[in-house]
Amino acid sequence: MLTWPKPLPAGGQLALVAPAGPGSLEVAQAQAWAEQVGYRLRIYPGVFEKTGYLAGTDERRLADLHAAFADPSIDAILCLRGGYGTPRLLDQLDIELIRANPKPFVGYSDITALHLAFNQLAGLVTFHGPLFRSELLPRLQPGEQALLAMLKGEIGGDIPHPAGHPLITVAPGRASGRLAGGNLSLLCATLGTPWALQSEGIVLFIEDVNEPLYRVDRLLTQLRLAGKLQGLAGVLVGDFAGISAEQLQPLVKEFFEPLGVPVLAGWRSGHCQPNITLPLGAEVVLDASEGRLLLA
Repeated sequence: MLTWPKPLPAGGQLALVAPAGPGSLEVAQAQAWAEQVGYRLRIYPGVFEKTGYLAGTDERRLADLHAAFADPSIDAILCLRGGYGTPRLLDQLDIELIRANPKPFVGYSDITALHLAFNQLAGLVTFHGPLFRSELLPRLQPGEQALLAMLKGEIGGDIPHPAGHPLITVAPGRASGRLAGGNLSLLCATLGTPWALQSEGIVLFIEDVNEPLYRVDRLLTQLRLAGKLQGLAGVLVGDFAGISAEQLQPLVKEFFEPLGVPVLAGWRSGHCQPNITLPLGAEVVLDASEGRLLLA
């Protein structure tokens, strides 16, 4: 069992870090958002830095991440954006520091590499959820509401899925397991390393953006050849921005139906709106027949 971080307290302090790519930020706007949702915000120095396609040097991004976990006044950690950069930090992470200071950590896309490390090595449940610059500042709903409800521990049982976004039962059935995964490209990028996805018995979640269908095929093939599709309990397919559901469904069916496990597609998490927060590392029940995802 992985450790759930403590629920976000009323009036608590949020940390904003940039462990991946750079992005501009207006401090007044950021602080105003935090106040509007009832929290305080501490912005770490790397948020304002840029080193090519990275938000500051590896040393700066790593120092901010470690400092946010170590600071007892920080109640949850949000990421500025994805892009690229977190895999460069994996072999320098202070896993013992993170394990000793479990707190909510939120992000997606390139942040997947950190989710894998924190889930598998630090034993910490983390949150695949909105990025600060692209989704929280514009006050996009219901993604923001779903994130805050998850962080405050207000979601029990069913993880709500937004109406108007139909789910697709690719393979019926019901399965239990630890929810794991994230961005498909990042999952493949860690294969052959100590941070590779530990897939036995998990409910695999995948999403991606701007990958044409043949490249999604290639990525799924890579997971299959690496043995990461064997032993799955179930599969939850999130958004694949740039590919329609009609295009994606036959490929998903081809890869996952032969496994004989429940497969549910169309879940609104990833590079999409709304972007519904998922607790990576948590024990869940996937009911593909009924189109439900529940906390176990």
